[in-house]
Amino acid sequence: MFGAVVNPISTVSSSASANQMATISLRNNLVLVSSSHCGHALQFLFSNYKFRTRQVFLGTWNGRRGGFPLNRGFRVLCQSKTEEMQIRKYSPFLESAFLDRNGAFVSDEWQAVPDIWRSSAERYGDRVALTDPYHDPPSSMTYKQLEGEILDFSEGLRVVGVKPEEKIALFADNSCRWLVADQGIMATGAINVVRGSRSSVEELLQIYDHSESVALAVDSPELFNQIAEAFGSKVVMKFVILLWGDKSSLASEGKIPVFNYREILDLGRESRNSAPDFNDARQQYVHEAINSDDIATLVYTSGTTGNPKGVMLTHRNLLHQIKNLWDVVPAEVGDRFLSMLPPWHAYERACEYFIFTYGIEQVYTTVRNLKDDLRHYQPNYIISVPLVYETLYSGIQKQISTSSAARKFIALTFIRISLAYMEFKRIYEGTYLTRNQKQSYLASVCDWLWARIVAAILWPLHMLGKKLVYSKIHSAIGISKAGVSGGGSLPPHVDKFFEAIGVKVQNGYGLTETSPVVAARRPNCNVLGSVGPPIRHTEFKVVESETGEVLLPGSTGIVKVRGPQVMKGYYKNPGATEQVLDADGWLNTGDIGWIAPHHSTGRSRRCGGVVVLEGRAKDTIVLSTGENVEPVELEEAAMRSSLILQIVVVGQDQRRLGAIIVPNKEEVLLAAKKLSIVDVNASDLSKDKKTSLLYEELRKWTSGCSFQIGPILIVDEPFTIDSGFMTPTMKIRRDRVVAQYKEQIENLYK
Repeated sequence: MFGAVVNPISTVSSSASANQMATISLRNNLVLVSSSHCGHALQFLFSNYKFRTRQVFLGTWNGRRGGFPLNRGFRVLCQSKTEEMQIRKYSPFLESAFLDRNGAFVSDEWQAVPDIWRSSAERYGDRVALTDPYHDPPSSMTYKQLEGEILDFSEGLRVVGVKPEEKIALFADNSCRWLVADQGIMATGAINVVRGSRSSVEELLQIYDHSESVALAVDSPELFNQIAEAFGSKVVMKFVILLWGDKSSLASEGKIPVFNYREILDLGRESRNSAPDFNDARQQYVHEAINSDDIATLVYTSGTTGNPKGVMLTHRNLLHQIKNLWDVVPAEVGDRFLSMLPPWHAYERACEYFIFTYGIEQVYTTVRNLKDDLRHYQPNYIISVPLVYETLYSGIQKQISTSSAARKFIALTFIRISLAYMEFKRIYEGTYLTRNQKQSYLASVCDWLWARIVAAILWPLHMLGKKLVYSKIHSAIGISKAGVSGGGSLPPHVDKFFEAIGVKVQNGYGLTETSPVVAARRPNCNVLGSVGPPIRHTEFKVVESETGEVLLPGSTGIVKVRGPQVMKGYYKNPGATEQVLDADGWLNTGDIGWIAPHHSTGRSRRCGGVVVLEGRAKDTIVLSTGENVEPVELEEAAMRSSLILQIVVVGQDQRRLGAIIVPNKEEVLLAAKKLSIVDVNASDLSKDKKTSLLYEELRKWTSGCSFQIGPILIVDEPFTIDSGFMTPTMKIRRDRVVAQYKEQIENLYK
């Protein structure tokens, strides 16, 4: 059969082994096709020749179109006496309309992330996909328009010379154009290297240089002007794409080719519209489908310690998230999401890809506009970091505290009742988290009965509070279905508060290295104090830090995970990869935690298998007494105080713990006046009085913790992203803070 099909060809050799080559001599051309995807390339090349038996060759071998298995990648190298045929990578399902006519392989399944856009355009066409009100010009796009812009942008990139597997740096903030650029780059088979505009010039330069990027898509003229001088003398840029703003505002226009967003779209649209002769295209390109195991993006970690490492995430990694997050966020057509996180952060990014496959509307907002947009857009969901929920909590508490005495009393009374009601409700529902449940069957039944009775008594008051108090909060913040929290630890008091007022907050867990979600609480089993059970196809184990021995449920150790979402490795850093990723695919998360044991009865009977985190292994403070302290517990407790804006617990190799505190100046002064520490007309507070007041406040809120804090250092300037003391995802860089105040910390212990 093989010989009958390829009669005009002098020699053909093939093998099922991916390590062998198929060689075809075709007149003056030599085409080398490696790995088992060669059928697609052969099919395409043979379409240039009119074989009578072509339909036989293109029929079914081994049950697959094209005659070869489709699960492995391939490379095509072609040399000719006249010209070299170029490789054109494509997103198989996204570009299927063009490719089907072009004779190239067309997939009916998602193999690359950009494939999702054709599915969404077909299903949700004229529905509004996104609204971006704060950029100039404000933008709104339907699913059809979004797919079209992604296709035009990707083709525009090909026109200006982007080649498969090249790195394109995408340094920009959250916007509709970021999404189009991100997906456009991926659709060409290139790899985007992402970061936000608030990173330092040094960090952006390091990322661009280390990633070997060849071009830059940048958010605005302001950002480009900041980095232009440093970049111009140290790196090579083939071109720059300006997503927003006017090219005339660029300080160094003319030295490097610069295209604005619209110009790239126009180039792509023109190229797509002016290619009616597909035979010409076939003689210029060899089409190669993007493989699921190809690298889609490099995401440089924003860790709280050390230099960023480039995490290599594949299309398969990200597609796992897209296909498996519905269990956590059961989005429906027409749901509205509010987006405010940096889109290059793996958490925001994976969630965005996922929700767009369900016909939702995404509205872009900013920290400054969040409060107004919550009220105006009334989102069904918000996906954000713990700091946002803490900010909402503080705002609600402040509004209550500034109300009249009667309203304040009523609101606080109902909240206390609802907190108690939800506590008993968790007990009788079996979602009350405990590590070691030591109850007999009879005791469990009595516990359940008592909780049921008390909850029944409190329920009418809870419902009254919902009508009189909580409904006003709901109308102010929306979030009618759920807020999903990730990227850090959600303080227990914030978690319980939102549960009490009827706003569902689901905490999740993941790392950049895991694309990122590995566990999350479910709507129907929202176990407070945990990060929920593993998501589909994901395994967890907890091991002893020294021996690596696997520990039983309920035992604390180092958390390890394994699944399809685990990264390919760190770019150009095999040593770092080997440190965290073993030969069996287990990733060492560096987090300390435990897995809840299974119980058939009792208050924790529905908690089995959920993951509980207790802190970072590298954040552990070892006192000179040999005791290990997890600072997160103390920091979360202290942050419940309205007087404390930020806190970092210190004490490595000391006899006792200390803390660096950034006070909330207005609240501290107000508290001092109420306690008659200063006169009611005072505008400031002495350092000694401030220290004394904050120390008492710290003792009050941390009294229930395992360890107590001794000396404290007060600093006036908050830790910010711009100062370098916070990551772009708003986590305090503990190592930098400690290094900055090293001498003052030493003086605390003298």
